[in-house]
Amino acid sequence: AFAQQPSFGFRAGVSSASIKGDAESSLQNLIEATDGIIETNNRTGFFAGAYTSIPVSEAIAIEPGIYYSQKGYEINGALDLKGIEFLGINAKAQLNAQYIDIPVLMKVNLDGFQIFAGPQVSYLAKADLVTKAGVLGFNLLNKTFDAAEQFNRWDAGVTGGIGYQFANGLNVTASYDPGLSRTHANKNLEAYNRSFKVGIGFQF
Repeated sequence: AFAQQPSFGFRAGVSSASIKGDAESSLQNLIEATDGIIETNNRTGFFAGAYTSIPVSEAIAIEPGIYYSQKGYEINGALDLKGIEFLGINAKAQLNAQYIDIPVLMKVNLDGFQIFAGPQVSYLAKADLVTKAGVLGFNLLNKTFDAAEQFNRWDAGVTGGIGYQFANGLNVTASYDPGLSRTHANKNLEAYNRSFKVGIGFQF
């Protein structure tokens, strides 16, 4: 009889997040209109949390977990205004979204190599919009706004990826998390979270 017991672990790593959909399309149109002066970038953040691995068979396990995860988006721009190009005016806006991710994964283990996928529910704990502007190296604007009310609190999505479990308990993973629910409270705007994650963990 299969008698392997559940195990516990923790995992942390870096993430590269963005928001895809109508919001990105509007920004891309703006980029084209400004001839490349404004650039959009993914937001680099981190994630950390814990999980439980519940064996179903020798090769298959169910893995529920809970993680703190940073998501969002960045916009960077250089205002190349005629006659004052030498001033080097630049601006930046960053959406700092902080989520609690709750994935439930099915994981297949093939002699240490792992493939996993499953649904994920996320709760938006906080969202700040940070705006900065400067000229000649001096900050002219540096403000943070609470943007949580502009976004839906709950996000439903999926996650999947690959990893490797070492015999000493150490493991590494790489995953992609596409959100399936609209992020913005504006029902006319279709925009969705996207996040790539690379993590390292330890399973007891």
